[in-house]
Amino acid sequence: MIEIIPAIDIIDGKCVRLSQGDYAQKKIYNENPLEVAKQFENAGIKRLHLVDLEGAKKGTIVNQKILETIAARTNLVIDFGGGIKTDEDIQSVYNAGADIAAIGSVAVKNPPLFSGWIKKYGTEKILLGADVQNEKIAVSGWTEQTEISVFDFIRKNIDDGVKNIFCTDISKDGMMNGTSVDLYKKIIQQFPEINLIASGGVASIQDIVELEEIKCQGIIIGKAIYEGTIQLSELKPFLS
Repeated sequence: MIEIIPAIDIIDGKCVRLSQGDYAQKKIYNENPLEVAKQFENAGIKRLHLVDLEGAKKGTIVNQKILETIAARTNLVIDFGGGIKTDEDIQSVYNAGADIAAIGSVAVKNPPLFSGWIKKYGTEKILLGADVQNEKIAVSGWTEQTEISVFDFIRKNIDDGVKNIFCTDISKDGMMNGTSVDLYKKIIQQFPEINLIASGGVASIQDIVELEEIKCQGIIIGKAIYEGTIQLSELKPFLS
């Protein structure tokens, strides 16, 4: 069974969504992220992908208070990302109630630090983010494009002990015109040992079914829920 993981993206303490990672294309959906998290929990959702978009862009955690509030007032398993750059950052995120730290830029820019975290905290406590534009990795809240192939990036990190990876096709994110099934299929064929979570472009229940069929372990859903093209009630068959 594929795991359903709704996303809450935070700017200025509010629940927002971007289109293709463009901070200029910001839409506010709720002033109160805790309210949104509780709606997810009440629908039977078990896990939340919480992203500090300001933190991702600035390179330092900005919205930790929201993590603390949601962790204290729900039973959701929270993976939190955005702006985690130092040993102090990752420790403070766990202390604030995150079960899992979602890490992208550090794994690209400072691989020894990242592999140290894998050794220290264990592979279950870390979710590697592979944000992709044309099969190349992007970092810093998607504002910087690299020439690193997503396949080389994943291979190197598997060698360092990574098991859990989420992959976002930036061109699809927030566009609601379907996911990068072919890319995910390629990744799973090359690296069957990883737990791959798909992210970006989900618009319908059919997208979820397709990703389940190719053996994605999880799916992060954002705008489709906020825009109502997927109702929380429709997700019930996927919630064990």
